Amino acid sequence: MRTWLPPLLLAVLLIGLSAAMPALEPFFRWVQPDKQSVIYDRESFLFLLQNHLVLVLISATIGTIAAVAGGIFATRPSGRDFLPLVSQIASIGQTFPPVAVLALAVPVLGFGEAPILVALILYGLLPILRNTLAGLEGINAAVREAARGMGMSPMQVLFQVELPLAGRVILAGIRTSVTINIATAAIGSTIGARTLGDPVISGLVNGNTAYVLQGAILIGLLALTTDSLFEALERTWDRRFSPQVVA
Repeated sequence: MRTWLPPLLLAVLLIGLSAAMPALEPFFRWVQPDKQSVIYDRESFLFLLQNHLVLVLISATIGTIAAVAGGIFATRPSGRDFLPLVSQIASIGQTFPPVAVLALAVPVLGFGEAPILVALILYGLLPILRNTLAGLEGINAAVREAARGMGMSPMQVLFQVELPLAGRVILAGIRTSVTINIATAAIGSTIGARTLGDPVISGLVNGNTAYVLQGAILIGLLALTTDSLFEALERTWDRRFSPQVVA
């Protein structure tokens, strides 16, 4: 229970702060005394938080499936020749700035959530793929041989031995990818996606520091909450699967 307490407390704080932001008007009035409006009110912060989370969750799910599948394929005997190509493709996605991806995607997909989803998926592939490759390649060959000696099929070796042992490293890659994309998703507000970047963009356009702070605080708190959640997941994974290393 102690493992899950920090992310739980951070999540409560995040939701509570999102709901109670208008109550902090005196503080933001002190920060920006020359503006008539100091609390962003075009959309509720809870609504923006929900949309932000959905974008990150969808992109993380698609990116994780693609990257883990690519990593598994590239570490199988039939796919080892494609290992450099798989790594290069993921690296290309990482080297493209999200803004450039948006500029290319908007004419094709239009404004809204679709272009930022494409950018987040491409931007989040590399950390997951690299960690998948590192986790699978780092497994002692003797462990695989022992599993085969017990009569396990290649699929059983993969799902019952390799993935559980590599899971901690793969989770670390997903953790990095998701944390980065929480911040990256904010730029979706520049093309009509509703995210926690809305008050930040609005504040920059209108010279309203209070708006910028409100968005930045919630984005930062969301990143901390997510990072803490993955830390708890990694610890739980260690406790559940580490004893199976010997087996």
